[in-house]
Amino acid sequence: MTTAVPPMDSPFPERAPTAPADSTAPTAPSPTAGTATAGRPRWERPAYVALLLATAVLLLWNLGASGYANSFYSAAVQAGSESWKAFFFGSSDAGNSITVDKPPAALWPMALSVRLFGLGGWQILVPQALMGVATTAVLHAAVRRHFGPAAALISGTVFALTPVAALMFRFNNPDALLTLLLTVTVYCVLRALDGAHTKWLVWAGVAVGFAFLTKTLQAFVILPPLALVYAVCAPTRLRRRLGQLLLAGAAMVVAGGWWVAIVELWPASSRPYIGGSQNNSFLELTLGYNGLGRINGNETGSVGGGARPGGGGGGGGWGETGIERLFSANVGGQISWLLPAALVMLVTGVVITWRARRAADSLEGMARAAFLVWGGALLITALVFSYMQGIFHEYYTVALAPFVAALVGMGVAMLWEERGSKAAALTLSATLALTAWWSYVLLGRSAGYLPWLRWTVLAAGLVSAAGLLAGARFGRRFALGAAGLGMAAALAGPLAYCLTTVDSTRGGSIVTAGPAVSGGRGGMGMGMRFGGGELPPGAFPQGQPGGGAQGGHPQFPRGQGAAAGQGFPGGQGALGGRGARGTENFAGGPGGGGMGGLLGGTKVGTEATAALRKDAGKYTWAAAAVGAQNAASYQLASGEPVMPIGGFNGSDPSPTLAQFQAYVRSGKIHYFIGEGARAGAEGQAGQTGRGGPGAGPGGGTSSAITSWIQANYRSTTVGGATFYDLTAPLNGTSAPS
Repeated sequence: MTTAVPPMDSPFPERAPTAPADSTAPTAPSPTAGTATAGRPRWERPAYVALLLATAVLLLWNLGASGYANSFYSAAVQAGSESWKAFFFGSSDAGNSITVDKPPAALWPMALSVRLFGLGGWQILVPQALMGVATTAVLHAAVRRHFGPAAALISGTVFALTPVAALMFRFNNPDALLTLLLTVTVYCVLRALDGAHTKWLVWAGVAVGFAFLTKTLQAFVILPPLALVYAVCAPTRLRRRLGQLLLAGAAMVVAGGWWVAIVELWPASSRPYIGGSQNNSFLELTLGYNGLGRINGNETGSVGGGARPGGGGGGGGWGETGIERLFSANVGGQISWLLPAALVMLVTGVVITWRARRAADSLEGMARAAFLVWGGALLITALVFSYMQGIFHEYYTVALAPFVAALVGMGVAMLWEERGSKAAALTLSATLALTAWWSYVLLGRSAGYLPWLRWTVLAAGLVSAAGLLAGARFGRRFALGAAGLGMAAALAGPLAYCLTTVDSTRGGSIVTAGPAVSGGRGGMGMGMRFGGGELPPGAFPQGQPGGGAQGGHPQFPRGQGAAAGQGFPGGQGALGGRGARGTENFAGGPGGGGMGGLLGGTKVGTEATAALRKDAGKYTWAAAAVGAQNAASYQLASGEPVMPIGGFNGSDPSPTLAQFQAYVRSGKIHYFIGEGARAGAEGQAGQTGRGGPGAGPGGGTSSAITSWIQANYRSTTVGGATFYDLTAPLNGTSAPS
């Protein structure tokens, strides 16, 4: 293979064409593209620094506008900053009544930040933004090692400008840390493949273990292709390969299992209840609601899983399942801008490197292994997301972002190097045209959103695609100009979505990037869960309570609320977590709650805050409220522990009525905040059609607790909220049984 050293100021690896102009088959990559170690181009380091700085600016800009973002996790962060026990278990409150419904690893960086710098939106969200910068850096390092600085720069840019990444690395859900750890896992596997290094494979196992402590079984989704590629391609004998994989598995078990073992062995009476479980077991939570239930839809207590009248085919209330899900109205604008290009690059990369030796002991072999690792991770994750029957949210797709970005960067750099081949030039040009067309489609889904941009992107993409085909006739500078125009066209749509995302507020439990889209969700955040799960799109038909025009949810009006007396307290909005920009702050963050705070928090007035703080030191919990989002709003506003009865949505059997009565008799709880939770519970009984324990917000034990309080304690209105003083029973003597 004839190669030439690339000019030091070249933005792409360059070599002499290896095939005549009439050749139709591209060749394997040259050593120049494979090593990327012989001399650094002058532009490389400044470009790398600029990439990281630009990513940091994008993720930090206007970060405080989202306030506490998802108050469910922010309350747990606040609790962890006050109590090391709450920190370890991931408790929702410093009184350690119940945990969040995930393991706590994602909470730890945020809780440490708050412990060091105080409670606030910035202190909670900055660690998430830094994880985004770190993911960009790890992705850059992984791609550069075998494909050169240009490929790495393209991959880093594509990742940073993926709308769902710009959303989730500015948000406090566990997905930010999960995505970083998955990227680290792939990086370590690639390092292990390059020489069959046991150390790097063990580090990959450690990364997966901590990913498990971030979002349980989702961490394991990418393991099959990674293990298979290593077992087949690692340049060492088979017995050693299998032994290395066993060591990596052991490291994964230790890294992810130590916390699980402590929790399972810890006496249940002296630790918080495991939120999201029905039997106070983390293993049950992992294998059920957070595990196989997400795949088959059989999630205990969830109205989202399984078939639902009016739900999509096969996906219950979470939309239609099938490969088209990732390109649908709800999901397409989050992740799919360059997904078709990534799939084309995967096929192209495997074809070009197909004749390489099986073992990754050559440059071509490592290039093929890289395509198989990144591509395998993309395909298996995409298939799981496409066909999972249970709870599925658009922001889950952030896990795909590094895989898409890596494949695009590697494939574009390889095809650029091989552009002397007609097949390579045609593939590169056709992929660019396809990307421009798909951007045109996605931009057209948002009525009135930058109408000039979609036509500009389409025109620029087609012109640059034609320029790439004609590049051989007009010289290298012309080809570089066409390539630059093509990159701008491919990234203009995602960039616009990212800027829209960072220039607005996001809050609640369900959030999306970009503007609202026809037939889908966008622009607004939601926070709904009922019956142990989350309320799926379309659960309220238009014209029914909560029905309305498109906004934060396809069936809820933007910034409007359902009418009072229809299951919504006082006419509060069904908006999940935020209103239109400039709306009043809800518990320290912009947005609005509804359903008594079961969506995305509730508004907390100064009078209510003052009441909670008064004599709070005398009690374990300043108050109790049904549902974790509701309780979180009061906890974040006052800084005092508030017990979330029933966990996230009031359906967990914690505490039982007897336990709650014992707490009251012991003087551990000052107030019960009741009206919002009660109204939400009553209004949803008919909507969900479920009854009994764990039946819905306020169902089961939470309904029994609410009824007992209303029968034995007098209510008073404090700052628009209904408070019950649990130290003053109606009989005037002692707490009733």
